[in-house]
Amino acid sequence: MADFDYIIVGSGINALVAAALLGKKGKRVLVLERSEEAGGCLRSAEVTAPGFVHDVMATTMVLFLTSPAYGALAKDLEARGLEFAHADLPTGVLRPDGSSVILSKDRQRNIATFEACAAGDGHAFDREMNLLGADAAFLFSLLGGALWSGTTFKTIARQGWSKGLRKLAAWFGSALTPARGYLETTYSSEATRALWAPWVLHCGLAPESAYSAEMLKVVGFAIELAGCPIVKGGAGNLVRAFERLITDQGGEIRTGTDVAGILAGPRNRAAGVRLTTGETIAAAAGVVCSMTPHQLYGRLLADWPQPMPADVRDGVKGYRYGKGNMQIHYALSAPPRWKGDPDLAKVAQLHLTPGLDGVSRASNECERGLLPAEPTVCVGQPASLDPSRAPDGQSILWLQLTEAPRFIKGDALGEIAAPADGRWTEEIRERYADRIEAMLSRHIENFDAIKLARRVYSPLDLEAMNMNLVGGDPYGGFCGIDQFFLWRPFKSSVNHRTHVEGLYHIGASTHPGPGLAGGSGFLLASSLR
Repeated sequence: MADFDYIIVGSGINALVAAALLGKKGKRVLVLERSEEAGGCLRSAEVTAPGFVHDVMATTMVLFLTSPAYGALAKDLEARGLEFAHADLPTGVLRPDGSSVILSKDRQRNIATFEACAAGDGHAFDREMNLLGADAAFLFSLLGGALWSGTTFKTIARQGWSKGLRKLAAWFGSALTPARGYLETTYSSEATRALWAPWVLHCGLAPESAYSAEMLKVVGFAIELAGCPIVKGGAGNLVRAFERLITDQGGEIRTGTDVAGILAGPRNRAAGVRLTTGETIAAAAGVVCSMTPHQLYGRLLADWPQPMPADVRDGVKGYRYGKGNMQIHYALSAPPRWKGDPDLAKVAQLHLTPGLDGVSRASNECERGLLPAEPTVCVGQPASLDPSRAPDGQSILWLQLTEAPRFIKGDALGEIAAPADGRWTEEIRERYADRIEAMLSRHIENFDAIKLARRVYSPLDLEAMNMNLVGGDPYGGFCGIDQFFLWRPFKSSVNHRTHVEGLYHIGASTHPGPGLAGGSGFLLASSLR
């Protein structure tokens, strides 16, 4: 007799959501995590100096706060200590000349801000957000729903009936527009375009990518509505709330436990797991794996008794990863004094970039294996939202660079020599971080005086912490249209089922893709009995 109904391998946001929801259904769940702590990309630690709490990887919780998963679990998690810190100014852009644009959670203020950039931009923004709001139910059902389902088919059919097939086809055509074309035809000001362009990077895309315009509109709608909240005390507190909920429901979480393979039961159904220690654990209902396809099919199913179907084998072989990520964390003896608009100090996530062309150039350099000459830098200011992140009167900065090459072929500035094997080294990591720090110093007048400590994580460092971040890719794989939606992870994929009965696949590599919404965990757990 199996001790557990479901075994979940991995403990990222999707795994935690699935475990919590299955527990609410009365299922006994075991979560297994090879690292010494659960959470996947949700991790908080004092990585720079004592008393300074950094979200080492993911930090912004807008997708989770607005997700169906949070809607189902909010009261349970809040009862176990989860709290959010909010900002009225979720995002902004700061350009090399010192000019800036800030987005607030107030529609009228935003209209006025964009009108000041160029006549008509504010009204264009208002129109675009209203149009997206009118289609929100349909759009979000496609972005976050089970695509291969009767529900989705009926949703599309109703939309086609109400709009007409030609207008529905036009809607899908518009949804595939690249961000560059959309921004250049919708907004007149380079400043307005500069505010939005960096957000395509947070979707694993580039300004010229298909459907990137639609994702920009979704991002704008979401952050104007809910801001860029963070977890009070660190993202690790969200993990701890999940851990308490899962164990309170009779589930169990084991860290430092590496799974070596999936056990085959009668009729070659997934019946449990085998650990690297040789121990086996049985699951009565199924096994859920939150990981990349290469980990699942190439490692855990390497010894499966049945041959892998050709379409799955081809899908694994052809699955590819996107740009790498880099993280830089600072401990500061005082809050930063930004040059220019004093409201910059209140912005939750500020992008440093020349604008649309700057994002496009840096993204292209990264995709060609070059260290970008002027990367897009996302600067998070957690202590401005949550003072508990630093000792009294002091502060921290959270920097994310989403244009870090997984393998280095050269340097767009010609200053840093490429390693022979293309792999990141400590010297390259720190020298490249110096380039970013110089950008910061040009915008923060007291930076040199307040800098206490710096901690940098290269793409290679991030992969070492989480093997699913292949080459530092935080999105579980390339997010282009050919490897997304119906085709994620494979062209043959159907929701979160695999070719093995009782074995399910969730995580950033599966629909609805990356992010902290817990979408795949929610969809799978909702479908299981």
